[in-house]
Amino acid sequence: VQLQASGGGVVQAGGSLRLSCAASERSFSTDAMAWFRQAPEKGREFVAAIGWSFDIAIYADSVRGRFTISRDNAKSTVYLQMNSLKPEDTAVYYCAQGRLSRVVSTYDYWGQGTEVTVSS
Repeated sequence: VQLQASGGGVVQAGGSLRLSCAASERSFSTDAMAWFRQAPEKGREFVAAIGWSFDIAIYADSVRGRFTISRDNAKSTVYLQMNSLKPEDTAVYYCAQGRLSRVVSTYDYWGQGTEVTVSS
């Protein structure tokens, strides 16, 4: 499984970005796609996740109401729409494929990351 993330960039506070993650395939052992992020000198943090075939999406408290995760099963692609961005959202964003949860270790496959910078 290969995951290709894109869509990062530099945006002013209050702005929006849309991240995309295209999967080369869906592993039979996985049921979800997720986004995590890692700011400089911090650990990897859960952002949002969504099931492949069931309509369940979960979010970190810090992004709920501002970010929306969605999927296009036909394209094996997951999106993260980020609105009302804040400087504290600055991080490298990683997409992952695994079992639906907020825990890093339940995701077996990871993309290369796309950098998001929010200026104040």
